[in-house]
Amino acid sequence: MKQLFKFLFAFSVVLGCNSNNPRPNVIFILVDDLGWNDLGYSGSTFYETPNIDKLSKESFQFTNAYSASPVCSPTRASIMTGKHPARVNITDWIPGLDPQNRALLGPKDLHNLPLEEITIAEKLKESGYNTFYVGKWHLGSEGYYPEDNGFDVNIGGFEKGSPMGGYYSPYKNPNLDDGPKGEYLTDRIGNEAVNFINKYQNEKFFAYVPFYSVHTPIQSKKEYQEKYLNKGGDENHNRADYAGMIESLDENIGRILNKIEELNLSENTLIIFTSDNGGIRAISNQFPLKAGKGSYYEGGIKVPLIFSWKGKIKEESESYERVSNIDFFPTIKKIIGHKNKTLQLDGVDLNLIFKGRSIKGRSLFFHFPIYLQAYNVHLDNGSDPIFRTRPGSVIIKDDWK
Repeated sequence: MKQLFKFLFAFSVVLGCNSNNPRPNVIFILVDDLGWNDLGYSGSTFYETPNIDKLSKESFQFTNAYSASPVCSPTRASIMTGKHPARVNITDWIPGLDPQNRALLGPKDLHNLPLEEITIAEKLKESGYNTFYVGKWHLGSEGYYPEDNGFDVNIGGFEKGSPMGGYYSPYKNPNLDDGPKGEYLTDRIGNEAVNFINKYQNEKFFAYVPFYSVHTPIQSKKEYQEKYLNKGGDENHNRADYAGMIESLDENIGRILNKIEELNLSENTLIIFTSDNGGIRAISNQFPLKAGKGSYYEGGIKVPLIFSWKGKIKEESESYERVSNIDFFPTIKKIIGHKNKTLQLDGVDLNLIFKGRSIKGRSLFFHFPIYLQAYNVHLDNGSDPIFRTRPGSVIIKDDWK
C-alpha cells in the first residue's frame, strides 16, 4: 500500500493534477492584425466589443504585451514553440520576400515550421489533452499542418495567411468544408470551437482558436457595416467595415465564453486572448503608438493580452510588466505541471507575475532581418500603402528601446 501511495503521489505531481492544483482546460484565442487599442476596454469608443470588455474585467490584463514579430508567421511560430522567431528560422511571413537587389541580403527563412520543433500542442497532448485547431495556420504546407504538430483535429488551418475565398462561403480552403451560401467565416470558426467544447466538456481539452479575422480583405457583414456607417468615428477609428468585422469577432468570442459558463467550466478553464501583431495603420490608427503592422515601432508589436482562470488568476488585475508571446509556452507548461526540464524555451513563466512578483531586469529582443515591400489595401478612396520596412533589430530594456 505504501508503494502504491508513492506511485500515485509521484504521478499526480508529474501531471500537476492534485486537488490543490487541478489541470485546467486551455482555450487560446488569437486574433489576426488586431491593434492594441482596437477594443473598448483598451480605449476605442468606435469599435464595440462588449464580450471582450467583460472578459477583461474578469481577468488579468497585461498593458505592456508584445508580439515576437510585427507580422504573422514568425509570431505564430513563437507561440507554438516558446522560442524567438530567429531560433526557429522563421522571421518573415511565409513565403515572404527575399529581394536580391538590396544592400543587405536576408536569411534563407524556412517556409514550414520544422517537425522536430516541440510544440505546445504536443506537450498538452502528451499530458492527456484533446487538442483542437480551428482557424488560420500559415506555418507550412501539407505535411506541416496542425495535425502534424500535435493537434488531433485541424479545421481550416493550411498554408495561406488570408481567407482565399474571402469571409463568405465558398472558402477555397482545402481544410474547411464550405458552409451554406452566405455563411460568414468568423461565425463558422465560432461554431466549430463551441461544438468542440461541447464534445469534450467532460475531458481535458486544448482549443486553439486563431481567427482569420481581422486580416484583409476587410469584409464585414452588411448589416454590421451599415450600423457603423451611421455611428461615426474619430480621426483614428472610423472604418465601418472594419468595425463590423470586430463586432463579429467579439460576438463569437462571446459565444465561446458563454459556453464555458453554461457548462460550469469557468473554474477549470484557462483562457488566453491576444493578437499576433499590431493593427494595420491604414485601416485603424494605433495612436498614440507610432506606425502599425510590419513595423518595429510600438504600433507594430504592442498587442492586447488577457489571461483568465476563475478562482486561480486574480480578477480585475493588470500588470505593466513587459511580456511577450514567447512566454505562453512556459506559462502553460507550468500550469499543467509538465516537468520536462530539458526543453529549451526562450520565454519566462508568467505565473510569477500572477503571484505578485516582478520579472526584474527583463529585456525583450526582436530580430527582423528582412525587407517588407509596401502592399496595398482597398480603402474607400482607393488604395494606400500599408508598410515598408528595412532589416533591423530591437532591444527593450528598462526605459530604453
